[in-house]
Amino acid sequence: MQSDGAESWDMVAFYSSALDGVASNPALPTPLLLRLIAFDGGGHGPPFQALHRPGLPEPAVAAVLTHPVLDARVEFAMSGQAEPEQRARLADDPSPRVRAAVARGPEWSHDHRTKVRPLPDAVCGRLLEDPEPSVRSALLHSRHLAPSFLASLVRHPDPAARRAALRVWDDLTADGRATLLDDPDREVRRSAALCACPHDERLTAALLRDPAVLPEALRRGLLDRAGVERILTEGVHLVELARNPSLPADLVDRLAVDPDDGVRLAVSLRPELTEARRAAIDVTVAPHARGDVDWVAAGIADQDVLHRAATSAHPLLRRAAARSPHLPPDLLRLLAEDTDILVRTHLAVYHPDTPEEVLMSVYARLGGTFSAWMATGHPRFPREGLAARYADHPDGIYRQLVVRDPAADPDLIERLSHDPDVWTRQAAACDPRLPLPRLLEALALPELATSAGANPALPPGEMAMVMDEAGVPA
Repeated sequence: MQSDGAESWDMVAFYSSALDGVASNPALPTPLLLRLIAFDGGGHGPPFQALHRPGLPEPAVAAVLTHPVLDARVEFAMSGQAEPEQRARLADDPSPRVRAAVARGPEWSHDHRTKVRPLPDAVCGRLLEDPEPSVRSALLHSRHLAPSFLASLVRHPDPAARRAALRVWDDLTADGRATLLDDPDREVRRSAALCACPHDERLTAALLRDPAVLPEALRRGLLDRAGVERILTEGVHLVELARNPSLPADLVDRLAVDPDDGVRLAVSLRPELTEARRAAIDVTVAPHARGDVDWVAAGIADQDVLHRAATSAHPLLRRAAARSPHLPPDLLRLLAEDTDILVRTHLAVYHPDTPEEVLMSVYARLGGTFSAWMATGHPRFPREGLAARYADHPDGIYRQLVVRDPAADPDLIERLSHDPDVWTRQAAACDPRLPLPRLLEALALPELATSAGANPALPPGEMAMVMDEAGVPA
């Protein structure tokens, strides 16, 4: 199995209980689900899989909302599978921990290609008036707030709320921006000035005198010549200066030959450079640098920006373009043939129409990592023909894929449930084509119990027996 140093999380074979598997089983009958939801779990509540199920029926939601175990309500409040209207019903929970969890929202949504819908603005308004500071803070730091709600905070009495409004600066009215620039709170004024400084030389000059925001002001602000010359003389924050869009052309040329490789790299990513000029700059690109380029990220749906980045010889620009879900077919085809492995990895994670061969190459290279998991969850990941191609492959990374093939027969699935590779055995134990006798055997094996418990072919009577053995009251 190969791994990629860029991956922050390596997946490992996970052993858990049959009850955890049953809790996630899509075929779990509602009466058994309700029985499981009511479980106190020794004070920890039911398995989290039961609380993070998609499409929980109303009786189950109602049971969660009044669950005596606090952790159960917290888990549901942070479920990325729950509808925001369902989570909002916990906004008046007696526990501030639960209300804070509602305010913060899901920490992950199973697949970041799916956007989490925000809570209704009225609910957010109630949470922002919560008597507990932790609830108010959780809301203002949430990644899931609607722009309309953020824009409504321009004149809120809490300066932390007014700072949150700055997140949608470009959507604010001229009056709203002026109000924040003249805010009575120094931090709000300073943050608003940072938002406005790309188009205001006077504001930029003032920010450059503030050590707390000097680097960001250098990166974003509208610079005057004297200020730039002073920074160059001091020789500090040159990487930020090299990224500034208003930097005069002759000073761009000067920084392009700076002794610091980081400064030269920042210059090489400037949007106005021709490809010839970009290629002439001596830079080193780290193999696993993601491609965080401001102007490409800002134009993630702009076809001209994407074309310039995707057709560049600079790998960081192509990597940045490959993170856009808005690539048109011609640029998608171009990047799908890119020799840079991170370009193809980004396509597998971010683009909805990534070709099958790219998805498969990413999976083959990164099997056992987060990006490989994202690739297999992609709607275009191949299914047909996998059994014929990989049933006898020497690498378990490939044998795991066989269960995705609708043509795989029960005998093959059973054979794979005895595979030397534990991931392959677990994949087979989840498959509803696994013959029932072997499924029941797997249910009793520690490394297969969770997978077998999640198998939709597991009879309801067996699910009930798992609950009985785990001490879940009938």
